[in-house]
Parts: sequence; C-alpha cells; structure tokens
Amino acid sequence: MPHRNTLRRPPAVAGQFYSDSPEALSDQIERWLRIPSEVSHPNPPKLLIVPHAGYLYSGAIAASAYALLRLYAGRVRRVILLFPAHRGAVNGLAMPSVGAFSTPLGDVPLDSHALELIRHVPQVVVSDPAHDREHSLEVQLPFLQKALGDFTLVPLVVGDATPRQVAEVLEVLWGGDETLIVISSDLSHFLDYDQARRRDQQTVQRILNRESRLDPYDACGAYPVNGALLAATRHGLKPVLLNMCNSGDITGDHSRVVGYAALAFWPEPTGKPKEDTGTADSDRCADLGPALLTRARNAIASRLGLPLREEPYHPALREPGATFVTLHHRGRLRGCMGRLVAGEDSLESDVRRNAHRAAFEDPRFQPLTLSEWSGLEVEVSLLGAPRILNVSSEAEALSVLRPGVDGLIFGWRHYRGTFLPQVWAQLPDGREFLAALKRKAGLPEDFWAEDVELARYEVRLFQETGEVGA
Repeated sequence: MPHRNTLRRPPAVAGQFYSDSPEALSDQIERWLRIPSEVSHPNPPKLLIVPHAGYLYSGAIAASAYALLRLYAGRVRRVILLFPAHRGAVNGLAMPSVGAFSTPLGDVPLDSHALELIRHVPQVVVSDPAHDREHSLEVQLPFLQKALGDFTLVPLVVGDATPRQVAEVLEVLWGGDETLIVISSDLSHFLDYDQARRRDQQTVQRILNRESRLDPYDACGAYPVNGALLAATRHGLKPVLLNMCNSGDITGDHSRVVGYAALAFWPEPTGKPKEDTGTADSDRCADLGPALLTRARNAIASRLGLPLREEPYHPALREPGATFVTLHHRGRLRGCMGRLVAGEDSLESDVRRNAHRAAFEDPRFQPLTLSEWSGLEVEVSLLGAPRILNVSSEAEALSVLRPGVDGLIFGWRHYRGTFLPQVWAQLPDGREFLAALKRKAGLPEDFWAEDVELARYEVRLFQETGEVGA
C-alpha cells in the first residue's frame, strides 16, 4: 500500500473568522448557499476570486461564488487555492509539507500528485510556517467542503512572485473541468467609505478587463490575482462580477473600511482567438528555429574552441522558456539534456545551457570531442507547460495518450522520468512507450500504484533542416 502523509494542519482561526461549531458553521454556510444566484451558466466556473475576511463581513459575498459550485459536486474534484501571505515574507509560491488541512467540518486531503509535479518548478518552495496561521486560506475551506463535498486541495501561498511566475504554476495544474482555481483576495483596506467604493469599482473594472497590473493597495491578493488574470487571458476566460460591497455596508462604520468582491470566470465562446502570452505554443516565429539551433550549436562550438556562427535575432529569446537539446552523431544518440518547466531564465540562456549539458554533462556519454564535430546533428525541443493527467489506472492512461504528440512525465515518489514526443517514433505502441518510460525512471515495466503521477506536454521540434513540429 503506498505511503500516505498523515500530517495535518489544524484549524488556526476557527472561533475567530468563522464558527468553531461544526453544526453552526454548516448551517450558516448552507443558508448562504441556498440563495439563488443571478448568474447562470451550463458549465462550472474555471476560476473564482473570493474575499477572505471573517464570515460576518465577507461571508455572504464569498457564498455568491461558491453557490455556483453546488451542481458540480463530484465533477469538480481538485481545487487550486492561491492566497496572499499575511504572516511573513514568502519568496515565490509556498506549498506545505502536510497531507491534509483540517476545519471543524473535517479534513481536506492535499493532492500529492499535483504538489509533486510543481515541487521542481523554480519559484515553488516548501514552507509550513507560511501556511500555519494563514486565514486567507482557511476561511475558504468550509465553503468548499459544503459546496463540493469530496475534493483534493493544492494550497499555495503567493508571496513575492511575478504574474508570469504565478501563471506558469497555474499552467502546470490547469487540468480540465475537474480542476477549479480559487484566488483568495480582499480589495482595498482602510480607506473611508466613499474612497473605497471608488477605488474598488476601478479595481473590479480592471479585473473585468483582465489587466494583470494590480498592486497590494488595490487588492491584498494582488500577486495571485495578477497571475490568475494572465492565465485567464491565455485560456480565453471571461470574468463576471457576482457581488461586491465593503465592511461599511455591513457594520455601518464608514471611517475605515475593507472592500470585498466575488467574480467567476468561464471560457469565452469557442472560436474567439486567445491572446498569446508564452513562447512554447506561439506561432509568431518562422525564424525561431534557426535562432535556437544556432545558439545551441555555438554553445558547443565555444567549448571546443571552434569559430561561431552568426546568430539571428528573435524577440522570443528574451522570454522564459523550457527546452531540451538532443544531439546525434552520424545518426546515433550522443546526448540529451533539458528541463521541463520554464523558470526565470530567458529562452536564450536555457537553450545555451542545455546544449552545453547535452554535449559535455550527459552522464550516459563521455564529453563530446572535437573529432565528433563534423558528424554532429543538433535538435531543439521547445516545451509547452506540462498538464496533469487525471487517471486512476494504467489502462486509463493508455486510453488518453496521443502517440506522436504527447511528451510524458512519469513520477512515483522519488522515481521520475520523461520521454519527449520524438520517442514515439521508436516506440509507437502506447504500452511499450509507458513500459520503457517506467524502466527509465528506475521502476519495473509492469509497475503501477494509485499515487503514480503523470503529466503530458507538447513540443515544437526544431532540427537543423527546419522545424518539424507545431
């Protein structure tokens, strides 16, 4: 039986931000969730922005978003919850090490599969102190428990992180209808009533326009909101305002108020073009291949003391990107190194580094020599973001794999391996492909466990004769 993490993060603000009585808490949320929504849609929302003050202040506003989920209990099975850091500085995005979060309504298990997949993303760190007393996380959980029933959770504290860094993590976790993204954020803080209303209306309009340039004076969760808006734009999600108010509307004290809003995002109608924000699936670049290949070859030539080729310019080289560089010598594999998820480094830096590693640091081969230069062939794979495969068996995994299209990441505990889509040319049968990948990861080819982690990605393949993939 696979090992399970039995550590739990206990409630920290029960009895302060919300009732610590299971019965009273359940009844209060149930009453809110029964209020009919003025917004209807045939599908579950993909993304929610909800406030995180005490239930007395913002509970009804948050409930207007969570009420949309009642019809989809069982269909939405995983929640990615992003929230700001109130209890100390966080560099990047922080995940916890525990196996579950507890509320008076019971335990919410963490999605170990998803957390393991993002563990190696450069901007993701592990920090239990960042989660221990964070109310902006905790107040969302009872709502989710009542609205969805059983689900797994991916909780991430967002500290000092750029919109692109947040969006990169969301890309890895995006999934399909089974995955909901929740951003926990209040609006302005401690302005007088009229100032707050004006500022909050402006902020909400910017969110509706999907402008990912909010600052913490606009919304305390500005950093996760900005990243979510960038991802929402990329995926063509349209925001809808569900409800908004401020604490002065609740208490009557208009001197120093806090603003609250709830918004939901759904995909725009099919056929609307998506705005490109990345490099891995962009079609801007007939000349990106030569730009990458020349830099990869020059990185090797420089180490060997050979003359360098002229390097064509391309604007995508300045953006983050993830590449694999594969070398062949007279038709035989000579090295392959890369990384799966883009970090802060530019695409140009990434391809140079991976070319150097493929030539001189691949542990399967001796370092490349000058005598091999004349027969050397270089190819560069530009990776899209990995997407989790939510499968419960090997048979289900085989049924959804796309031969020739999918690169695949296999993970189980500390065992990990990946095959680029090019490997399908040697292993066209899905069962053989997966068996060989398990062997590469260090496991028997017939191995399977319920906590196996699978993710797929697509690549654009560039070879020195031209681009082969799209």
